[in-house]
Formats: sequence, C-alpha cells, structure tokens
Amino acid sequence: MSDISIRKAGRTGRITLTRPGALNALTYEMCLAIDAALEDWAEDPDVAMLVIDAEGEKAFCAGGDIAEMYATGRRGDFDYGRRFWRDEYRMNARLFEFPKPVASFMQGFTMGGGVGVGCHGSHRVVGDSSRMAMPECGIGLVPDVGGSLILARAPGRLGEYLGLTGARMGPGDALYAGFADYYIPEADWPALIARLEETGDWTLIDAAARPAPDSPLKAQQAEIDDHFGGETLLDVLNALEAGDGEFVTGARKLLSRNSPLAMGATLEMIHRLRGPGGTIRRALETEYRFTARAMEHGDFLEGIRAAIIDKDKSPTWSDDLRGLKPARVSAMLRPLGDDGLTFEEDAQ
Repeated sequence: MSDISIRKAGRTGRITLTRPGALNALTYEMCLAIDAALEDWAEDPDVAMLVIDAEGEKAFCAGGDIAEMYATGRRGDFDYGRRFWRDEYRMNARLFEFPKPVASFMQGFTMGGGVGVGCHGSHRVVGDSSRMAMPECGIGLVPDVGGSLILARAPGRLGEYLGLTGARMGPGDALYAGFADYYIPEADWPALIARLEETGDWTLIDAAARPAPDSPLKAQQAEIDDHFGGETLLDVLNALEAGDGEFVTGARKLLSRNSPLAMGATLEMIHRLRGPGGTIRRALETEYRFTARAMEHGDFLEGIRAAIIDKDKSPTWSDDLRGLKPARVSAMLRPLGDDGLTFEEDAQ
C-alpha cells in the first residue's frame, strides 16, 4: 500500500505512514492495515517491539482523511462514517492494549486520528517540531480515537481546556499533558530507530531522552483550573466572562469558533472518564455514541463544509453558544443499544 509501509525490520515491527503530501492523514484502508499488523505481531516471537513513524517534516499524522466520509454523509449515507469510526476505534484499542512495547516518533503535527496512532503506546517520543492537538470541536466532533481518555487523565482541568479549545501543544506541553513520554532531538531519531531495529531494546529510548522543554501550559495551570472547572459548558463560559487578562481573552476567542454541542459533549465525556472508571474501551465506546450520531444529528457535516470544503470559516452551528440545552448533550451520549461499539472478542 503506497500510503503506509508495514514490515518487520530486525527485532521490530515497523509501521511508517507514507503520504506526507497529505500530512499523513489516516485513511480507512490505513486503519485496517495497522489493525491487521497489530494482530499478526502480538504473538510473533520475532517482534520484540513496535516502532511507528512517518515520512516528511510537517506531520506525523494531522488527522483522519474525511473526504469520503463527508461525501457519503452529504448523500445521506451515514454507514460509511460509522464503519470508519468503528474500525478505527477497534484499532486504537488494540494498539493501547498491545502486549509489547510500542515506540512512536511524532514530528510536526499530530492531531485527531494521529493521536490515536501515536499516543497510545508505551514510548511516545516528541521533538522540537512536534505540535499536538485535539481540535475536533472545531469541526463539530468530539475528541475521539481514545483522546478523551488522555484528556481525562491530564493534570487538573487541563483536559477540559485542551478538549474545548483545541489549543496546540509544543513538545513541553505534550509531555506535561500526558500525550508524550520522551523528548529526543529529531536529529537523533534515525540512528536510534536503527538501533531499535537491530536490538529490539526499548531501554535505548530512556537512555536517549533529554530533559523536557518548558511547558507554557504548566505555567497557566492555575488559570486553567479556575476557568475550566465547571460542570457544564455554560459554567465554563460564565467563569471566562467573569475573568480578564490575556489567557481569558484567548480562551473566549477559541471557544467562540467551536460547535457548542461538541464542546458540551466533550466536557461531559471527560467528566465521565476521570478517575479509576476511565478505561480505553469505555472512552472509545462513549466517543462512538457521539460520532455515530454526528452527521445525522450533530454539526459534523457543517463543520467540515466550513473548514475544509468551502473554507469560509463561518459554520452555522445547530446550537447557540450560551443556549445549549443539557438534553441535547444527553441525547448525543445515550447508549446505542445493539448499534453500539463492540471490540474484537464480541464483534462479528
């Protein structure tokens, strides 16, 4: 497959995203190929660990390739999108639960679907160019691919802030927020990966790691906690309205652009997943409740139209920013019954 290279190299299973011209955006076929490789390598004695990387300087993976999803949704066919998300989420779970070390090297943009490939392993590496985000609320979706669980585990109310605003993180912020584990200068990556292939010794990553860069988000933690600790979107908006300063102004601007329905649901999801009850499968199943409904009952098609198709950056959201009804959020996050997300052992 020209979009992805999957092979065994020495002691490693290797996955390389190879469509840099599209910022390595993840297609449905790429998701299926990764899932099949994970299944093959889980019990393969020749594979000591996995190494995941991507070609190009601009992006590890800037998200999912949603062109076909948009086209089918506009025709009233919502099954393709649901199948894409369902199979992608199963791959995310298999990666999170993989029984061997998984190292990912994430340069440039790692967003949305890229987080689902790069941020569920055991050895997540960033460099100076790394820029991470979960910007889904800007297109009428919720942080998914298991990203809601990472947000729920972030310090304080940082998850709420990152999920609602879609704010971008540099390497120091990604480490602080729990999206990465190691900072290693990108010039050192090729030699390190070659050694991993040769030896299968994941402790080489620990030895290569450098001190983490500064995290601006860490410095803003108190302000974030003060303004993003509310139970509902309206609580957050009221807290920001009562505040002032550069942080508050910036946060208000970011929230004003995003889908109120998606932000309200994101907040509720993070709250549900925080604490010991938050697991990858619960996160993915909850995310799927929303995404399965997002085209038919939410803002996803309008968000894609405004951001990617017409590029007018002026979406007409289904709900008013300050008038979002709790019932709307509840309806999007209700269990799907027989149509809900299932995983490999019970999915036929």
